[in-house]
Amino acid sequence: MAAHLKKRVYEEFSKVVQIPHEEAPTKKLRLSKPSKSAALHIDLCNATNSTDALQYLLQFARKPVEAESVEGVIRILLEHYYKETDNSVRLKIASLLGLLSKTNGFSPDCIVDDVINTLGNEKSHQVLAQLLDTMLVIGTQLPESPAVRRRLVEMACKLLSDTYFGVRNKCLQLLGCVGMVDTPLAKDIEGPSSSLGGVREVQNIISNYFADQDPRVRTAALKAMLQLHERGMKIHQIIYEQACRLLSDDYEQVRSAAVQMVWVLSQLYPESIVPIPSSNEEIRLVDDAFGKISHMVSDGSWMVRVQAAKTLGSMLQVSSHFLEQTLDKKLMSDLRRKRTAHERAKELFASGEFSSGRKWADDAPKEKLDTNTVNLIASGACGAFVHGLEDEMFEVRIAAVEALCQLARSSPSFAEKCLDFLVDMFNDEIEEVRLQSIHVLREISTHITLREDQLDTVLAVLEDSSRDIREALHELLCYTNVSTKECIQLALLELLKNLNKYPTDRNSVWKCLTFLGSRHPTLVLPLVPELLSTHPYFDTPEPDMDDPAYIAVLVLVFNAAKSCPTMPALFSDHTFRHYAYLRDSLSHLVPPLRLPGRKQVYSLDSVDSGCGSGSVESAKLFLQQSLNRISTIQNLETPGAQDLLNFTIRDLQRLGELQTELAGAADFCATYLRCQLLLMKALQEKLWNMAVPLCLKQNVTATAAAQQILEETYKLEFLYSSLESRQVATIHHVRLQAKALQLILTARSGPGLDLLISSCERFLQEIESFQRMFLTELPHLQDSFVDKLLELLPRLLSCKPVELVKILQTTLRQSGLLQLRLPEQINRATATIIEPTGESDNPLRFTSGLVVALDIDATLEHVQDPQDKVKVQVLYPDGQSHVIHPKPADFRKPGPNRHRLITQVYLSHTAWTEPSQVEVRLLLAYSSSSSSPSSANKSGWSDSIDSLPPAEAAVEGTIPFSKPVKVYIMPKPARR
Repeated sequence: MAAHLKKRVYEEFSKVVQIPHEEAPTKKLRLSKPSKSAALHIDLCNATNSTDALQYLLQFARKPVEAESVEGVIRILLEHYYKETDNSVRLKIASLLGLLSKTNGFSPDCIVDDVINTLGNEKSHQVLAQLLDTMLVIGTQLPESPAVRRRLVEMACKLLSDTYFGVRNKCLQLLGCVGMVDTPLAKDIEGPSSSLGGVREVQNIISNYFADQDPRVRTAALKAMLQLHERGMKIHQIIYEQACRLLSDDYEQVRSAAVQMVWVLSQLYPESIVPIPSSNEEIRLVDDAFGKISHMVSDGSWMVRVQAAKTLGSMLQVSSHFLEQTLDKKLMSDLRRKRTAHERAKELFASGEFSSGRKWADDAPKEKLDTNTVNLIASGACGAFVHGLEDEMFEVRIAAVEALCQLARSSPSFAEKCLDFLVDMFNDEIEEVRLQSIHVLREISTHITLREDQLDTVLAVLEDSSRDIREALHELLCYTNVSTKECIQLALLELLKNLNKYPTDRNSVWKCLTFLGSRHPTLVLPLVPELLSTHPYFDTPEPDMDDPAYIAVLVLVFNAAKSCPTMPALFSDHTFRHYAYLRDSLSHLVPPLRLPGRKQVYSLDSVDSGCGSGSVESAKLFLQQSLNRISTIQNLETPGAQDLLNFTIRDLQRLGELQTELAGAADFCATYLRCQLLLMKALQEKLWNMAVPLCLKQNVTATAAAQQILEETYKLEFLYSSLESRQVATIHHVRLQAKALQLILTARSGPGLDLLISSCERFLQEIESFQRMFLTELPHLQDSFVDKLLELLPRLLSCKPVELVKILQTTLRQSGLLQLRLPEQINRATATIIEPTGESDNPLRFTSGLVVALDIDATLEHVQDPQDKVKVQVLYPDGQSHVIHPKPADFRKPGPNRHRLITQVYLSHTAWTEPSQVEVRLLLAYSSSSSSPSSANKSGWSDSIDSLPPAEAAVEGTIPFSKPVKVYIMPKPARR
C-alpha cells in the first residue's frame, strides 16, 4: 500500500515541462587564454639578476600580444620598471612600451600619465630618449586628443635643456610631430616656460636650436620644422635667414636639411622682397633662394650636391635672367648692379662739386667693394648647372640633367640655351647618364631645333653597343626637328650605318624614319632624286626589295610624300610598284597616298576615310546596339537564339579588326557572348531528355563546353584591364554557371557518394563566396542564376545531394542571359614577337645535348606587372614544352601601358635527322583565389567541419596572348 501510495504521489505532484527547441538558450563557448601579463610577471619575479630579466624581456618581445592583454602587460612592465636599477633593462622596457602602444585595437590614452611620471624620475639619458620615443608613438596614436598632445609638448619643452643630444633630438622630433597646428596665434612670451600651445611659440622653440652646438640637434631642429610644414603649419618667413646661415654649416646632414628648408620657404613666399647684405638692392625671395641653392651644387658632399641639383629643378618661379646665369661661368657684372650714366650724372650734380684734379683720387668710389659681401647672386650660382653636369659623381650629373629637363619644359628660351649642354652629355662615360640625357632631350624636343653640329654629336651615339641607348636615340629622332636638308641626309646616312652594323634594330630604324619623313617633308623633297637614284634621261636599275636599307629609304620618302603632293611626280615606275607592295606588307609604316593617274590601284584614302572621331562614335553606337539586340534573345527559340549569338560574335570580331580604339571592348563582348553560346548549346533539350546511358556522346560535348567556358572566363578576368566591379561579377556569374554544369554532368556519370558529397559542398561554398565578394552587385543580378540560388540557399543546405543536383539542373535551364554592361574603357593585353620573325628557312644548328641561345624581342601592351606574369613557352615537335620566366631586368618600359621584353631563351634537344620547327609564344600567368568561406551556414552532409575543402583553391594557369612564331632548329650529333 505504501509503495502504491508513493507511486501515486509522484504521479500527482511531479510535472514534466518540455522546453521548445527554438527557445532553448544557446550555450556560448568561452575559450580561456593564458594571461600574458601573469606569465610575464612570473618570469620577471623569477629573474635573479638584470641579465635574466633582459633575456625574459627579449623572449617576450618575440611573441604577439592581443589588444585586450596589452594594458595588463604594460602595468606589469611599469611595475618592474620602478623596481629595476639596471639601465639596459629599463631601456628595453621603455622600448617595449612603445611597441605595445602600436597594437591594433589598443588606445594608449590610459598609460599616458604613467609614462610621463617615468620621464620625471629617470636619470639615464639613453632611457630618457627611449621614453620620449615611446611618447612620440603615443602622440601619433592619439591625434584627436589635444589635451594629451599639449602635455607631450610641455614635457618636450621641459626636457630640451638636457645635456644629452639624443634627448634633445627626441624632444624636437616630438615637437615637430605633435605640436599644435590648428591652435590660433598666441601672444609672444619669451622663454620656454611660456604658454606653449601656440603656433608661433612652437616655431620659436624649434628655431632656437638651429644654433645648437651639436650638429645632430641642428639637423633634428630643421627636420622638426619641416615636419610642422608637412602637417599643414605655415612656416614663418623669419626662419629664412636662419636657414640660409645653416647652408654653410660644417656638417653635411645640416646643410642637406637646410637646402630643403630654404626650398620650402621659397615656395611659401616666392614674391617676398629680401635685402641683399651690404647693399641697397633688394631681390625676390625665390630668386635669392635659387642663388643660394645653386651655390650648394658646388658643395663638398656629393649627397648635398645631388639634393641641391634636384631641388633646383622644382623652382619654376625663378626669374629668367637668374635661370640663364646657371649656364654661364662668367660672373654677373662684377657681382653688383651697374648704374646708368643718367644716375651717375644725377648723383654728381646733387653733390654740388666736380673733381678739380688737384687732389689725388678725389673722384674714387666712396665705398670699398668687397666681393664676398656685395652680390646680386651668389658666385657659386654662376654656372651651377655647368658644375653639376661636370661633376665627378654620376649621381650628381643625373640629378643636374633631370633638373634641366624640368626647368626647360616650362621655359622655351631656357630650353634653347641648355641644348648644347645636354647634347654634350651624350658623350658621358656612364651609360645611365647618356640614357637619361637622351630621355630629357626627348621631353623638351618640342621647344628645340637641332643644328647640324649638334645633330652630328647626337648621331655619334648610334655607334653605342647598348641596345637601350640606340633605341632611345631612335625615339628621340622621331620627335626632333632639324634645320636643313643636310641634317636629313646626315641622319639617314647614320641610321643606315646603324642598320648595317646592328640588323636587329631594323624595326626601330624604320619607325624612326617614318616620323622623320612626316615631320620634314619640305627638307626631304630636294633629296628624292638622290635617295631613289632616279635620272631625268636614263633608266636606273631597280633596287632589291629585300634590302632593309632600301626599305628604310622608301619609308622616309613615302611618309614625306603624304604632306608633299608634288613629290610623287619624281617617282619611277618601279617606285609605285614598291609602294603597293610595302603598303600591303608594312602598312603601319607606309601611309596611304593619293598617287596621280593610279587612283584605282593606289589611292587608299577610302580605306582610312572612316578613321575619324565620328567613325569611333558610330562604332561605339554599333557596339551598344549589338549588346541591346542580344537582350531580346529570351523571346527566341533555341535555333534562332544561337544564330543571333553567332552573327553578333562575328560582327564584334570584325568591328575589333576595323576600329583599334574599340578592339578591347569588342573582343571582351565577343568572348562573353561565346561563353553564353557554349552554355546554350550544352543545355539544349536533346541532352537532358535522354536516359543517361544513351547520351554519352552529348555528355562528352557538354563537359568540353563547360571546361571551355571556364577557360574563357579566366581570359575575360585576367586578359582585360580597366574592368569595373560589375563586369567582374558578371564574369564570376558565368563561371558559377559552368561549375554548376560540371556538377550536374558529374552526378549523371554516376560517381561514388563521397565524391558527389564533396562536389556538392564545394559548390555551396562557391555560392557563399560569390555572395561575399559581390554583395554590392547583387541588386544588379536580379532574376539571374545566382539570384535564384541565393533564394533557395536554405533549402540547398539541408537537402540531399541528388535533390540538389535536380534543383541546379532546373535553375540552370530556366535562367536567362545576364545583360553585359559596357564599361568606359577596356584594354586587352597583347604581345607581338618582333624577333625571331619566323621567316628564315635556314635552320639554327647546334650540337645535340648542348644549348643554343635564341634572342626574343617582343612588345607588350596593357600588361600589368609583366615581371611577374609574362612567361615564354617553347614547344618542341615531340610535344615537350618548356616555360621560361624572364628576369626582371629583361623588361623595359618605353611608354605608358607599353613594355618591351628583350631576353634570351636557351634551347636544347637530342639529335634530329631533319630540321624541325619549334614554336615560341608568350604566356600570361594568372592566379585566381577567393577568400575562405565564412563559418556560418556550414551544415552539410559530412560530420566534420574540418574536412570541408576550401571554396575555391588557388587556380593557377597561363593564357597565350601572342601569336606563335616558328623557328627552324637542327640539333646535330656530336662528333666522336
